[in-house]
Amino acid sequence: MTATPTHGRVLIVAGSDSGGGAGIQADIKAVTALGGYAMTAITALTAQNTLGVHGVQPTPLDFIAQQIDVVVDDLGVDCVKTGMLATTEVIETVADRLDAKAAKAAVVVDPVMVAKGGHPLLAAAAVAAMREIMVPRASLLTPNVPEAEALTGLTIAGGDDLRRAGEALLAQGASAVLMKGGHLDGPQVTDLLVAPDGVTVFEGPRIATRHTHGTGCTTASAIAAGLAQGMDLAAAVGRARAYVQVAIASAPGYGHGHGPLNHVHTVMADP
Repeated sequence: MTATPTHGRVLIVAGSDSGGGAGIQADIKAVTALGGYAMTAITALTAQNTLGVHGVQPTPLDFIAQQIDVVVDDLGVDCVKTGMLATTEVIETVADRLDAKAAKAAVVVDPVMVAKGGHPLLAAAAVAAMREIMVPRASLLTPNVPEAEALTGLTIAGGDDLRRAGEALLAQGASAVLMKGGHLDGPQVTDLLVAPDGVTVFEGPRIATRHTHGTGCTTASAIAAGLAQGMDLAAAVGRARAYVQVAIASAPGYGHGHGPLNHVHTVMADP
């Protein structure tokens, strides 16, 4: 098997998933499978499996900041991906360190609010901080339907609603928004890349499976890898969606709940 070339430095600021399907673990797998170099600042530890989140231990704020500082000072960064930030204080700390240490890097913001099993991963009081602090820092914001509804106050029931919500998030300061339509009904999954210069539509068949744990984390990190490697935004989104679709279709079937994806399929297929 030929090694995949490693290039494109991605700093992932997110929580750890002990089950390996989402969070930091999924992020590292996705970035690595696509040839990037993954670095991390862990915002929280979770005791988690395919059935849900069973416990959370937050990381001290000064240690989150220290992780970001020492990584960027030594290794540099081409793109930042944020995931679980949990509280207003964590959001403020991360924003402060990114402004100080990674102001020139692209930032992919996945506004994680609820785990696949229903456990809240963002305090209700922190939604405003996500909207006011992280959304304006996003080179790309990647909300699913419930997250976009929480950030905009809009109801999303179809494609036109996705576009309106994306435009509302642009108005809040995001440079571009990938509105993910996986929560909507229908045989096709439609995502809209909403940017100031227009809307790009991505469509693919819906895969009937319960093994979708970590899909949002994986998608955002796969896009971040592309941006870190110099791809334009639409190309990075297209590659990430294709990667995730195969990862879902070839999921290993682990666990008794929402199982993990097959993050390493590109490596396994390499001759």
